Amino acid sequence: MLGSDSAPNGTSSSDALLFQRCRWCGTAMYHRLLCPVCAGSDLRTETSAGAGVVRHSTIVHRNTPAARNVSLIEMAEGFTVRGRVMGAPADVHSGDRVQLSTAQDPVRSQPVFQLIDGPYRGWS
Repeated sequence: MLGSDSAPNGTSSSDALLFQRCRWCGTAMYHRLLCPVCAGSDLRTETSAGAGVVRHSTIVHRNTPAARNVSLIEMAEGFTVRGRVMGAPADVHSGDRVQLSTAQDPVRSQPVFQLIDGPYRGWS
């Protein structure tokens, strides 16, 4: 869930990515009602630093005038979120490092990320 209110210190948190952490076992998760590990319901909300790694990316051509990517991003805090990476869809690969962007997805309320180091080229 993307924060849309102002933070307690008065700054805007609209560009923050909020996630839950189980108070009992410490598991981080995105947009859940119960902990997937211990089934606990005592969850606290935290703010992500926004750094992550692309674990899977696919190009979608359906219901849109232009191709777009849908990616699974593993965040540094330990949870996985589905979102979109800005740039050419063919340039997004598993292993690319990304950072949360302030851009908004015009169609869906998914987080939008941008590549940090440019496209990952593996062993080349």
